[in-house]
Amino acid sequence: MMLGALRRKVTIGGSSASLLGKSLQAIRPGISTSRVSANAGKEILLLQPRGIDHVRNFSHLILPGCSVGLTKTRDVISSIPSETIMQKSCRAFSSGEGDLVDAVVPFMGESISDGTLATFLKKPGDSVAADEPIAQIETDKVTIDVVSPQAGVLQEYVAKEGDTVEPGTKIAIISKSAEGVAPAAPAEKKPEKAAPKPSPPAETVKEEKPKAKAEASPAVEKPKPPSTPPPKRTATEPVLPPKERERRVPMTRLRKRVATRLKDSQNTFAMLTTFNEVDMTNLMKLRSDYKDAFVEKHGVKLGFMSGFVKAAVSALQHQPIVNAVIDGDDIIYRDYIDISIAVGTPKGLVVPVVRDADKMNFAEIEKTINGLAKKATEGTISIDEMAGGSFTISNGGVYGSLLSTPIINPPQSAILGMHSIVSRPMVVGGNVVPRPMMYIALTYDHRLIDGREAVFFLRRIKDVIEDPRRLLLDV
Repeated sequence: MMLGALRRKVTIGGSSASLLGKSLQAIRPGISTSRVSANAGKEILLLQPRGIDHVRNFSHLILPGCSVGLTKTRDVISSIPSETIMQKSCRAFSSGEGDLVDAVVPFMGESISDGTLATFLKKPGDSVAADEPIAQIETDKVTIDVVSPQAGVLQEYVAKEGDTVEPGTKIAIISKSAEGVAPAAPAEKKPEKAAPKPSPPAETVKEEKPKAKAEASPAVEKPKPPSTPPPKRTATEPVLPPKERERRVPMTRLRKRVATRLKDSQNTFAMLTTFNEVDMTNLMKLRSDYKDAFVEKHGVKLGFMSGFVKAAVSALQHQPIVNAVIDGDDIIYRDYIDISIAVGTPKGLVVPVVRDADKMNFAEIEKTINGLAKKATEGTISIDEMAGGSFTISNGGVYGSLLSTPIINPPQSAILGMHSIVSRPMVVGGNVVPRPMMYIALTYDHRLIDGREAVFFLRRIKDVIEDPRRLLLDV
């Protein structure tokens, strides 16, 4: 009880330091008060033979429904989960007289230990609102915003773009009032430095004479250079563009992560690709007949992706080995079907996951895919929405790809590649007729999946797409 009352006193200001020392001596005469710091919001270190050793950030740990004055700091800290402490530390804490607060890197997820400070969204001197993004942290998977903990004015950045930062790292200082920002002071110093600049003109006058001599000497050497270039020129020497026409740009963390994963996939898996072609006539007719009624009832357009997801679910149920994965000397069979959908964004490739796709209907699949694709494009998709996945579908047809060999997304064992729909002459009932055809490709890990299972898998997708009624009859 006494400790809680003292904490409240100390957080009021530095004048209570002596009160804290006297009170502690009253509790335990052996306590030394020479090392008591009473700055609000900072650590308080109590050096003593026995008793309280370390009170940390006491003014910051105020929990809903819990009185600080009735709870010991040690008990409060021990009762808070580590995740909550990490998230709480992302908020600003008081500094100095309480006018300045710090904006720090937030908790980025259990699998992410650091990130790169990609860009600043605000400039020093700009007004910011509470929870307004002021900077962006780029990680291996997603882009995370650093927000202002309180409304005020951005005083300065204490980190630079391109720095590698960890959760809890201070990025900027926010002033609750405009008084904390003093850009005028450094601006006044610059004219003072500019004042002594009138002296250089006198020196330049003195240097004009040696420059004139230097100009005279090249005039004498001008006839010599023409004799040197001819020996250097050779018929076989390639003419390279000048370096000034090249640009070197560092890779983003997302691009480096994608490059590493794809190369690891190529080095790990025994990848083999098998192909087939699908007649899209019946699926396109189904979409054309019911697209208006589908939108009216479900509020989302009927696309081809939902049909291919349902076909992939059916094929995975018929060939469960494609849904499995090798782990050391074991094979892990997954009794769930999570379909990853490859989405291209301006920042790179991301693969959000449609969870339990085998339990969804066409409308639920379309809504989930549209929502994930929108988040991926806007850069607001979370790590949890991209984690896991047992099988991947990549639709290169939206970009006009006619044929490709997709790369497996580890730790999965196969990936289905969709391509563009092209009208080609096909033999139907003994007659040559134009049909909308699509090439499909299945790249699989040949260490686990034999060619027989891969061909049967792709054949099942072809049968379901060409005759969607099979999904209703389960045949």
